[in-house]
Amino acid sequence: MATLVRQWDEIEDGAREAPALIRYLGDGDYVTRRYVSQGAEINTGDYVDHKVIVRDAMPIRDHFTLDTHGFRIGKHRSAVTDFDDKDMVNRLYNAEVEEAVKAMTGASFVVAQGWMIRTSADLTARATAKVENYQHVGGIQPPAGEAHIDYNPRTGEMVGARGYRQRRPDGPGFKRHICFSFWRTFSPGPQDWPLAVMDGRSIVGDELASNTLFVVDDFPTGDALTAPVEGEDQMIAASIFRYRPEHRWWYFSNMAADDVLLFKFYDSDHDVTWRCPHTAFHDTSLPDTQTRSSIEVRCTAYFE
Repeated sequence: MATLVRQWDEIEDGAREAPALIRYLGDGDYVTRRYVSQGAEINTGDYVDHKVIVRDAMPIRDHFTLDTHGFRIGKHRSAVTDFDDKDMVNRLYNAEVEEAVKAMTGASFVVAQGWMIRTSADLTARATAKVENYQHVGGIQPPAGEAHIDYNPRTGEMVGARGYRQRRPDGPGFKRHICFSFWRTFSPGPQDWPLAVMDGRSIVGDELASNTLFVVDDFPTGDALTAPVEGEDQMIAASIFRYRPEHRWWYFSNMAADDVLLFKFYDSDHDVTWRCPHTAFHDTSLPDTQTRSSIEVRCTAYFE
């Protein structure tokens, strides 16, 4: 197993600590897949909850940068007055995100690829409703359940090339691209299941596995969950993680509606911190937590 030696910044030493359970892929050989349908998601493989410390980044919010940590927090006021109004979100939000991410990164331009609401409210009724031709965009899902990055490196390269080709077919080409999530809560804080982000420098290197995405109307069962699928190695896939004690987790407690969290799925520049694992966790360190509702937008920033 690899050993990580890292000197962390002194300003981080006094951060308030929240106890947490974070779910990781267990040790062993598995066919790792993620199946998503309306209101529900399942993973193959065995997952194990590990006790970790999640540090509160909010008091030192300006300390964190994309190229050092893989994430940063900013301010953005949206013209969307009701994030439960799907038509309003569709009409306004992607364009807002593109402008906000461009301002936060200095990119030449940004391509937003769709949004998803996530909530810790009970979605049982949605998950058991019959769906046809389910599309994993513009809907409502539960919070993320395990430590992951939405894109593995191959997917990050594929998404970058495709987005540029669609938006700038006659462009001069790009020197760098970064695939991001632009994430905010729109429910009152403090949130009961906030988002934890890992300092990307604390990835050890031997703990990753690819997790292929399957969008389905009905979940397969039994052996069908892991039966061979032709061309699976070319499908969209995430990176998932096995536990390592070196992992260094942070969260921004009690986020307000104008707080936005930007974190990396994939950065083509590997000379900086180029990815940011993340997951939801149950925050028991603050009183009177509220049901979390959040919206995330996947987007890609291009530097020509």
